[in-house]
Amino acid sequence: MGLLVFMRNLLLALCLFLVLGFLYYSAWKLHLLRWEDTSKYSNSHLHTLESLDSHPFFHRPPELASKYANFSEGVCKPGYASALMTSIFPKFSKPAPMFLDDSFKKWARIRDFVPPFGIKGQDNLIKAILSATKEYRLTPALDSLSCRRCIIVGNGGVLANKSLGLKIDDYDVVVRLNSAPVKGFEKDVGGKTTLRITYPEGAIQKLEQYEKNSFFVLAGFKWQDFKWLKYIVYKEKVSASDGFWKSVATRVPREPHEIRILNPYFIQEAAFSFIGLPFNNGLMGRGNIPTLGSVAVTMALHNCDEVAVAGFGYDMNSPNAPLHYYESIKMSAIKESWTHNIQREKEFLRKLVKARVITDLTSGI
Repeated sequence: MGLLVFMRNLLLALCLFLVLGFLYYSAWKLHLLRWEDTSKYSNSHLHTLESLDSHPFFHRPPELASKYANFSEGVCKPGYASALMTSIFPKFSKPAPMFLDDSFKKWARIRDFVPPFGIKGQDNLIKAILSATKEYRLTPALDSLSCRRCIIVGNGGVLANKSLGLKIDDYDVVVRLNSAPVKGFEKDVGGKTTLRITYPEGAIQKLEQYEKNSFFVLAGFKWQDFKWLKYIVYKEKVSASDGFWKSVATRVPREPHEIRILNPYFIQEAAFSFIGLPFNNGLMGRGNIPTLGSVAVTMALHNCDEVAVAGFGYDMNSPNAPLHYYESIKMSAIKESWTHNIQREKEFLRKLVKARVITDLTSGI
């Protein structure tokens, strides 16, 4: 009897060992297959990036090449920029509102970040501003377009004497930055302005220099910027030195319904997801703030089907070239920036140009 019990226990132990061995082997094989699948995906993704970098036109993803093959030159291609953007930044997702609206408190991506990367601590100021503006979109005509072509006009001297004015004005949305003038420079920079994106220190101070029809859009980089915009919207007295690093505009010739707040997610995404600037616990720090140009490009990639730029890029090898299209200051006047990483931004923008995500009309990038 004792021998039978021993043999039974031995067989049970062997069966248990075989079952456990099979389960372990199966789990290992499944893990290996998953790792192999991931490796294949990663290698394929790297190959796509290399192809786009070296041959941006002929090596576009096949589905994109076939999708847009029949579009005539100059015809807007729906979803073009975002599709190519996804090819080089797979986590890119197009939906992202251009401006803050009255549901801003629910936006998880910006709720927990302080300016410039979010809205934390600014709820009351933003609510007060939006209760006065009551508008959070573009014009009905622009919103109804089935395909939207946008151009970001930079301030670079590379725009001078290019006679691109008519071509720039042909875009559906023309975005200008800070105080770059239009009047007197229409031949090169056009006369149309849809959005003028700026912050207090960068805003036009001479009222006569504002174009007649455009949205005034605040890019809030610090809490004082939102406080300043509240004063502007409610036409209250502005202290020109209230926490600012230079004098600011004390009045903007716009009615509340013509004023918008740029979604700060574009600053956050440009800095950390695209350019790769230091995170610094989500706080403003040395070299982790993207320039307004890169922020505007990021905004356009989320809200436009085709994106172009003009007046971007600084040629540091030409110290006597004009820094801006509207003044005689030379390129040699550029100093190292505490807040921006110009080299990193240049690499990011060049990547977009090579991959045909954006078009550079002045070839300055």
